[in-house]
Amino acid sequence: MRRKSATPVGSARRVGPATAEHGHGGPAGEPHGDWLTLGRDGRLSLYLPAEGGLVRWTETAVGGPGWSGPHFVPVAGLTDLTVVQGADRYVHFLGRRERERADGTPRVDIVHAIQYQTGLAVTEWRSLGSPHRDRPEGRELGVPAGAVASDGTVHVLVPHAGGGLSLRREAPNGTWRSWEDLRGTGITGPPAPVALSGGRLEVCAVSSSGLLLWSQAEPGGDFSGPHGLALRPVPGTVTAVETGPDRATYFWTDAESGRAAAWRQGEWPAELGGAASHGPYTALRTAVDGYDCVVLAHRGRDGSALFGMGATEHESHGFWWNALAESCRGRPMLARDGLGRTAVALVGTDGVPRVARQDDGAGLSFTRWHTLGA
Repeated sequence: MRRKSATPVGSARRVGPATAEHGHGGPAGEPHGDWLTLGRDGRLSLYLPAEGGLVRWTETAVGGPGWSGPHFVPVAGLTDLTVVQGADRYVHFLGRRERERADGTPRVDIVHAIQYQTGLAVTEWRSLGSPHRDRPEGRELGVPAGAVASDGTVHVLVPHAGGGLSLRREAPNGTWRSWEDLRGTGITGPPAPVALSGGRLEVCAVSSSGLLLWSQAEPGGDFSGPHGLALRPVPGTVTAVETGPDRATYFWTDAESGRAAAWRQGEWPAELGGAASHGPYTALRTAVDGYDCVVLAHRGRDGSALFGMGATEHESHGFWWNALAESCRGRPMLARDGLGRTAVALVGTDGVPRVARQDDGAGLSFTRWHTLGA
């Protein structure tokens, strides 16, 4: 059983990264993972990194429009924050933490905490250590990515100093297994894991030689791979979503064309058009006018928030792209709210988060932006 001792939620802090050294800590308010989540009670929560920890806003009622927050959750030394949610709706926080040893050298590790219920306290932060014992190599530890299998098992994946990928995951009894080396070389940018409804996980990463793919043959099993593929995504742009039973579709920016692309195992990549982007995408599978669709959101080169929509697993039929009337830092985030509407959240150029929701019209259009208070 996971311990449910909690860290109290207190007052607000300035939103922004703890540090920008060594390639970590992006623009203020730019987290990784699914930083807009839907709780079991139907309320949305939004999480952003802040100086000395993270801040959280929570809907005051299902469907909004009001929000409480920001509420501060402390964790000293945090350089990067990744938010992951499982089918049980628990929210998992993964952080890359960097602190100073007594001799002045940096100590880097990965930390983990859980929020079990919407708007309530977060558990104590637990160190998962590092796959590196050597201190200089430890400083090169990358940003953690994560996925939660359908049985609730947490998987943490981190690019390591050797250019490969390391994994740490829970054991069936709730303890954590040792770090595992999934191998790989030349990995650039964070990996993109996806938890499938059948219990398996797949992981995709971009390397200097092309695309690398790992997969489990059965739930809880070892990962096979990496299998190299002659595909060229722009590093840091890959995301994945389950688009069929136990089947994932990967979305990225193609390095040659600079446009969005979609790919599934056994098929050729499909070009999706859209504005060029070198940043990550957010993908959400949802119904639009009764049709099964995938919605993508990303930040354009000019800073504008963009979203595209197309029929699930029918990308060749066309993707429709629109610009939202708002500029942003980092990528916008998509989620379904408690009323089944698509919600989009972003951090404005002023560092303030905003949320809009799908309106009642045909197609996919959004209401006015709701600014979350400081």
